[in-house]
Amino acid sequence: MVKVFMMAGTVLAGLGVAGGAFARHSLKNRLSDHALDIFETGIKYQMYHSLALLLVVLLFTVQENSPSSLLWAGYGFLVGILIFSGSLYALSLTGIKWLGVITPIGGLAFIVGWGSLVINAYYWK
Repeated sequence: MVKVFMMAGTVLAGLGVAGGAFARHSLKNRLSDHALDIFETGIKYQMYHSLALLLVVLLFTVQENSPSSLLWAGYGFLVGILIFSGSLYALSLTGIKWLGVITPIGGLAFIVGWGSLVINAYYWK
């Protein structure tokens, strides 16, 4: 799973940079200011949590017998990016309001990821 998390973290960070540039240059004149803010919120959270995925990879490499909490953290960040940021992108581009209802599920996945890192820190030897 470490390789999957590393690939996902690097690809999603790169896509975050590309998405930010796309929003700033191509969507600026096509979306309302509110929709553009929503899109950019998705980009910010994608970038933060892509880096968090890379932190998980780093912790896997420095800890002997890596605990399952690191696995939970990686999955939490990955699922969170897909659901939280993905739903914000879809909401901003389509205007379909009910897509905002699933965004908190992604936020909960982020919280699971960060909470799992707390558990990992507590048990770190």
